[in-house]
Amino acid sequence: MASKQKIQIAYLDYVLSEGKRPASVFAFAKKHKFAEEEFYQHFASFDAIEADVWASLFITTIAEVKAQEIWSQYSSREKALSFFYSFFELLKSKRSFVSYSIGNFKKGLQTPVQLQESKSVFADFSDELIKEGLESGELAERKFLSDRYQDALWFQLIFVLNFWLKDHSAGFEKSDEAIEKGVNLSFDLFQQGPLDSILSYGKFVFQNVMK
Repeated sequence: MASKQKIQIAYLDYVLSEGKRPASVFAFAKKHKFAEEEFYQHFASFDAIEADVWASLFITTIAEVKAQEIWSQYSSREKALSFFYSFFELLKSKRSFVSYSIGNFKKGLQTPVQLQESKSVFADFSDELIKEGLESGELAERKFLSDRYQDALWFQLIFVLNFWLKDHSAGFEKSDEAIEKGVNLSFDLFQQGPLDSILSYGKFVFQNVMK
């Protein structure tokens, strides 16, 4: 019986060596000497294998940052930065896979199928951080907008991911800079500041001038 891990390792070895997917699940199973139905006991498709790898990267990173002794003392901003730095540090060991997998993402506005589970995992994690920030007063509670904070963090992650793949600086120092500037900008916008003055003024204008 082929294990989930064996199938995943065999698949990654194939795509990273050949630069393409196997012709079919049947051909893949035959090459690695296990029955086709054994594949489907663990994965519904090749996309599902890649989705599992991506999700494990997110889950592993979240577990690692939460295990830090200082984690409970971090602000929401610091927790987000810790995740981003740790996530991209972990990605270094999977850079070839990341490059290959992203190259196979379908173009469009929808989240690629390979990242759908990962997005859900990240959404739960970022939602925790945002709720903590709202409760502590670190972040501004804004009608309609507060619920979109986690989306902003996801888009920030995708931006850095694409930046990281094109980064040729020593030690990916430019990517570290992108993380620092991007996450800090996001949290600056999440906090009480000029944006709230703009929204308040816009509301005033609408109620008193535009009528």
